[in-house]
Amino acid sequence: MFSGYRTSISTAIARFKTPAQQPLFLRHTSPRFLDPRARAMSATTARADPFRPAKRVAGQRQDVWSIVNEAAAASPVQPIVNMGQGFFGYNPPQFAIDAAKEALDKVECNQYSPTKGRPRLKQAIADAYSPSFGRKLNPDTEVTITTGANEGMLSAFMGFIEPGDEVIIFEPFFDQYISNIEMPGGTIRYVPLHPPKDGATRTSPASEWSIDFEELENTINPKTRMIVSEFPLSSSTHFKITNGHNSHNPVGKVFSRDELEKIGELCIKHNLIILSDEVYDRLYYVPFTRIATLSPKLYERTLTVGSAGKAFYATGWRVGYLIGPEHLIKYVAGAHTRICYSSVSPLQEAAAVAFEQADKAGFWDESRTEMKKKMERFCEVFDELNIPYSDPEGGYFVLANMSSVKLPESYPFPPHVASRPRDFKLCWFLIHEVGVAAIPPTEFYTDANAHIAEDYLRFAVCKNDDVLETAKERLRGLKKYIVQ
Repeated sequence: MFSGYRTSISTAIARFKTPAQQPLFLRHTSPRFLDPRARAMSATTARADPFRPAKRVAGQRQDVWSIVNEAAAASPVQPIVNMGQGFFGYNPPQFAIDAAKEALDKVECNQYSPTKGRPRLKQAIADAYSPSFGRKLNPDTEVTITTGANEGMLSAFMGFIEPGDEVIIFEPFFDQYISNIEMPGGTIRYVPLHPPKDGATRTSPASEWSIDFEELENTINPKTRMIVSEFPLSSSTHFKITNGHNSHNPVGKVFSRDELEKIGELCIKHNLIILSDEVYDRLYYVPFTRIATLSPKLYERTLTVGSAGKAFYATGWRVGYLIGPEHLIKYVAGAHTRICYSSVSPLQEAAAVAFEQADKAGFWDESRTEMKKKMERFCEVFDELNIPYSDPEGGYFVLANMSSVKLPESYPFPPHVASRPRDFKLCWFLIHEVGVAAIPPTEFYTDANAHIAEDYLRFAVCKNDDVLETAKERLRGLKKYIVQ
């Protein structure tokens, strides 16, 4: 077990031996017998670019977040109303804030937590989720805590994806999936959700975005290991499906039971693992089903991902968790240990208290009702302007179809925006002309399928009511650019 350690010690001892004590081959001075460190030194000296980054982090195309920030800084309309990013404009509930403050006064909460998470939080999550899973979850073997849901998903990919394995994800996708899958050497295959054909002319429920199941199954091959999907919709013969909250961000589609059963049948048929990204599982406006609960065979191959940050309006806390059978959870926990060892201890304690108090305070119902009201309140402006949108079934994003907004032909878009799909131009135009930032959803598509979403923009409604009203008033400025 410690052979490498013993070798390094013996090598160190050899350095202190006299020439007579050392083996003769260490005393040769011809190039053939030079110290390996000397050869390594000459090789590195000749390296053309010692600061060249790895391909996995050296993206060639400017990302959407920096483009939006660039547009916001240059816009003549200030301050910009940020309806793009999905951070909350208000604090967590008071019982969560109080718990965070109290945790900072506890010695044990300011030290490393156990690598799989603080026992109180794991127990609180097991208690909170056992009813909806229809089984008593074991907090020690079926729950693990991660540094946010994103790191949890990275740990899942690191735990099960080998170089050359293929992962199927639905478009539009959470952009972090890409780097998380590619880090362990996975190859991504894409299957688009198809919008309603008349989505440019009428507001329609997000449920009308559909999966072509023949297309999905045809994407599977012997190298496929995983499929990734999220709730709401925003994979060798071993297949993994990430099915987040069964509702897709940014579309807001909640997969129906029938759709989940078809996905589940594919998983069983092709011996697949399921990673169900359910970070919005407390923000649903229609009935939804957890894929892990459909059958024992599906539970045994499903990893469900959750987020305390999303649940309690505390995205900066970075407290995530995964729920699943022991034979899957232990490898996620193992990868997590090697990525960041443990997660932030005092905020785990605060999240535990928040889960314990949420039902008693009626927080889940209140949160869901309030977010639905925000969605309805904000979308009034699209109804006024006759701009169709995809009415979300979960989460806090809405996709508005801007095909009726006519961009001036000679508008001075910078080259890196002019070369991107139409939604990037719409995004830049909105920021400069009305001072509202939204996100172009083709950022969550491959180039081949970007045409599906190039007339849409994504808006986040998890903001204070005064921010929503300001955004609505500014968006009314689009009226002069609309041609029905």
